[in-house]
Amino acid sequence: MPKTVPAFQAPGPFRADQIRPGDPYELSDGHPIQCMPTGGRGSRANLVGAAMLDSDPAVESAGVDTGFALTPNTLRAPDVAVGNVTDAAGWVKGPAPPLAVEYADSGQDEPELRARIADLLAGGTRVLWVVRLVGPPRVEIHTPGLPMRVCRPGELLEAPGILRNPVPVAALFDRTAAHEATLRNLLQRKGYGDLDAVREEGQVQGREEGQTQGALTALREALLLVLAQRGLDPDPARRAAIADCTDPERLRRWLGQAAVAASLSEVFG
Repeated sequence: MPKTVPAFQAPGPFRADQIRPGDPYELSDGHPIQCMPTGGRGSRANLVGAAMLDSDPAVESAGVDTGFALTPNTLRAPDVAVGNVTDAAGWVKGPAPPLAVEYADSGQDEPELRARIADLLAGGTRVLWVVRLVGPPRVEIHTPGLPMRVCRPGELLEAPGILRNPVPVAALFDRTAAHEATLRNLLQRKGYGDLDAVREEGQVQGREEGQTQGALTALREALLLVLAQRGLDPDPARRAAIADCTDPERLRRWLGQAAVAASLSEVFG
């Protein structure tokens, strides 16, 4: 998101506890940084990317624009934070999120972005992705002590120990790709590997149900045949009872009785 940044010289005069939730400022070394609204493209990408990451089966907490008080005079709010996001009111006091995502759209202040990356990595973030929405879509990968790398659509992003599943680059800004990844994640949270696994289970259940229905039909037909052979013609109510019965053990019991009973009451009694 675009920021207005002063030229940092000496440490600034402000502390994180002087900034209230809802105030449009972050702090870097005590200097206030004005946080400006996000444009339409950035807000849409932010929404789908955050929802997709939050759905990963390994993620226990995530947030959007969550304020982290990293030091008494450093307050940072990454666009998307994965991990270390609490339900308590106020700033999160403690380490930065293990995974942070920043969306860089038109008007991005590059010096401030570099300062933000440095603050988050110094505060405990292990992986930071910068999603570039201007120019060729791409994601810059920042990790402590390693050179920055770039991934493009068609490639996968990984965050070992933070996310279970690799993230397609496009899923961080493309709504369709994000929904596909989100569906996969949610199915895994319910114990399915993917959508194909759900379809396969449905087919198996269908086959099993078909076998059960076939067995019930055979028992009903056999019961009616035996009754007819023995001259025990069931009335409409008993025919309905046979047709509605879904308990194979009861049908077998009726069938056994029909072979020896002298009357319908003995069969169905």
